[in-house]
Amino acid sequence: MVYKHGEWTLYKRDVKLKGGKWQTIYFFSRRTPKSGEPCDLPDGYEVGVNKRTGLPFLRKKR
Repeated sequence: MVYKHGEWTLYKRDVKLKGGKWQTIYFFSRRTPKSGEPCDLPDGYEVGVNKRTGLPFLRKKR
């Protein structure tokens, strides 16, 4: 299931860090990005919205 917040869709992408370790990053986009795949909201996270810009972001649940 794909998570949407208004017109923003949540995507994820695996990136390789300098130390050789792989990490998953999550980001919101209105358009389809060059790399990344749509995903569901990860467990233990909730969506916040920046008051100034209106951009959604992920944060850990309290």
